[in-house]
Amino acid sequence: MSPSPTTTIPQILKDCRTAMDKAFESARRELGSIRSGKASPALLDTIRVDAYGQSLPINQVGSVSAPEPRLLIVTPWDKGLTKAIEKAIRESDLGLDPAVQGAIIRVPLPSLNEQRRRDLVKVVHKLAEEGRVGIRHARTESRDRLKKMDKVSEDDVKHGEKELQKLHDEFVHRIDETLKVKEAEILEV
Repeated sequence: MSPSPTTTIPQILKDCRTAMDKAFESARRELGSIRSGKASPALLDTIRVDAYGQSLPINQVGSVSAPEPRLLIVTPWDKGLTKAIEKAIRESDLGLDPAVQGAIIRVPLPSLNEQRRRDLVKVVHKLAEEGRVGIRHARTESRDRLKKMDKVSEDDVKHGEKELQKLHDEFVHRIDETLKVKEAEILEV
């Protein structure tokens, strides 16, 4: 993005915060979809179902609830999509075995064994790193925009870069905290 004449350092910082917030929220959503010991409707958020000639998020074709600690229930809004939803859950990389029971799909959550827990910890670390990369990318892009500004003193640019670094550190810390909580949740027996 080239700096427009109205671009100001506060505007660049605001845009950067917005981009970093998007990266953090995306990472938080992804981490929330990783299965730990207890059922959470967010677990199925990343699953996409082939419906009506397109790939839709599962929450757009049915409701997901967690009536018990180790069970999810998916209630399709269109009964004709039951098989497609079941197939999408079965073929996801979550290792789940859904069962159609009348108008609902029961998704029991098996206990995690030690190896599966270690595998999931690796996955959450990878997802957290992707979030950090998004945050670093936002910082780099904003820093480039700062350097391209004309009629701005070198001191103002340096100050802007310091503010960008503070934003970066704040968002990376938030991802690290979210990661710590998720990791503890996965390793909890």
